[in-house]
Amino acid sequence: MAESLSKGAQPHPKLPHPRPLSPHLQVYKPQLTSITSILHRFSGIALSAGVLYLLCWLLAVAGGAEAFDRLQEFNGSLIGRLLLLGWSVAFFYHLLNGIRHLAWDAGFGFDLPTAYKSGYAVLIGTAILTIAAWVIGYFQMGAF
Repeated sequence: MAESLSKGAQPHPKLPHPRPLSPHLQVYKPQLTSITSILHRFSGIALSAGVLYLLCWLLAVAGGAEAFDRLQEFNGSLIGRLLLLGWSVAFFYHLLNGIRHLAWDAGFGFDLPTAYKSGYAVLIGTAILTIAAWVIGYFQMGAF
């Protein structure tokens, strides 16, 4: 019987015929709605890690000038700026996608064309808000 099974199907001891397995990432084509859902979860995790980093910054402030200067030096490094950039991307993505979810909770935007439009709007809005925040931040520091 094992030779007659199609790929992805396994025999079940209580059923007379093989049952197919659930779709897996290797055979399932990712869609914008599934990708935005996964990204929303990842951005929530990134925001949680960012809050821990914010706690470190607050502890450095309370720890005195030397601790604060060391942390600010790290923030100015390439790795520190990439972490802050990632945190800001996660923040704006989670914010905009959360607003999208609130609209869904109210019963709006469930049809597929609207779901795709709002998904692309979240991605584009994330890029625009992140770039704007960093440009304004650098402008405030006198970098421009």
